[in-house]
Amino acid sequence: MVRPPGLPPEEKVRIVLSILAGEMTVAEAARRAKVSEQSIGTWKRQFLESGRAGLAGKSGPNAREQQLEAQVADLTQALGEAAVELRVWKKSAEGRPGPSRTSR
Repeated sequence: MVRPPGLPPEEKVRIVLSILAGEMTVAEAARRAKVSEQSIGTWKRQFLESGRAGLAGKSGPNAREQQLEAQVADLTQALGEAAVELRVWKKSAEGRPGPSRTSR
């Protein structure tokens, strides 16, 4: 069975708000949107949980932000290690004669 394309978030919000306002039942919304009642229930639960978290001031980083923060930490550490290696390389090169800077 081929899965129908997903509804845009704006449409899901409209459906959930209609249910919460008592304008239609979950079963009616599911029939109109051509999705399962379980899907409607999931949208409603997600909507209410997000709203509750927002009102409670719990707007922590989402999964993408957490991933980016971890990547920044990794890159910062790699940059620090590279800087240390460069310092060590420069210190070891100080005593060796290199190319003349006056010959251009």
